[in-house]
Amino acid sequence: MLSFLSYITWTADPILAKIGPLTLRWYGLLFMSGFVLGTFVLSHIYKSERVSPRWVDVITIYMLVGTILGARLGHVLFYDPSYYLTSEHFLEIFKIWEGGLASHGATLGILLATWLFARNNKFDYLWVLDRIVIVVALGGCMIRIGNLMNSEIIGRVTDVPWAFKFARYNEIHGGNSNIPFELRHPTQIYEALFCIVLLVLLYFMWNRTKERTPRGQLFGLFVVLLFSFRVLVEFLKENQEAFEDRLPLNMGQLLSLPLIIMGLWVLLRAGKDPKNPYGHAPRDLEADEAPDQKAVKV
Repeated sequence: MLSFLSYITWTADPILAKIGPLTLRWYGLLFMSGFVLGTFVLSHIYKSERVSPRWVDVITIYMLVGTILGARLGHVLFYDPSYYLTSEHFLEIFKIWEGGLASHGATLGILLATWLFARNNKFDYLWVLDRIVIVVALGGCMIRIGNLMNSEIIGRVTDVPWAFKFARYNEIHGGNSNIPFELRHPTQIYEALFCIVLLVLLYFMWNRTKERTPRGQLFGLFVVLLFSFRVLVEFLKENQEAFEDRLPLNMGQLLSLPLIIMGLWVLLRAGKDPKNPYGHAPRDLEADEAPDQKAVKV
């Protein structure tokens, strides 16, 4: 069906606009749009389960901090500790705007952030995770589109009809590689599309059961599917760091394996706790609306 295509020349500029000393980049805009759009989705979910949407603002702050810190520290520790953990380059850890974020680090940051949110606000941890993964799937799609706009995380050389030629790669990233003249898998698009599939699947499953969703089911399924796909798609990607060329699997695949095992464990136990099969959350929507209703009656 796509045989009429020979390849797609990708010439997108990662910079959206420059306003005085400020530079607005597509990646930053798309990264934040995942959180903004996610608040609407999560508000709908919370309202449907009689949980006040005021909690959405609270958990979004936890998620934002956890995602950024986790992704940055994940890049530093998993991919380039020998560079950053030196006195000469240590302060560069804080230069997030220069790039260097790892999705596995973001995953760990999100797990910690949601645990803190649940503990501090009397939510069941797995209840929170079962709903938040729907939003995370949306955010993951936005981030991969941001990677595409940056011409980064590119695929291996290929001759498929939908191959991309990243014509501005050297201009954006420096160097004089042959990448601008080669046809590559658009792995950013593969992952973005898979995140959309996850978003639709998880939302459909939640919408069927809502407050009777088996505790841990959506989270376990999300983790197993996302990181299993990550293991597979990495075979189509170029390694991000030179040391990965010496490994049987690259770092992204190695970090995915324990997460898949964790997801399977949670999925197999989903909803099987007779004392807490569905999780719990403050069903406080009516309480928040009561003062307004009283004011109307007066």
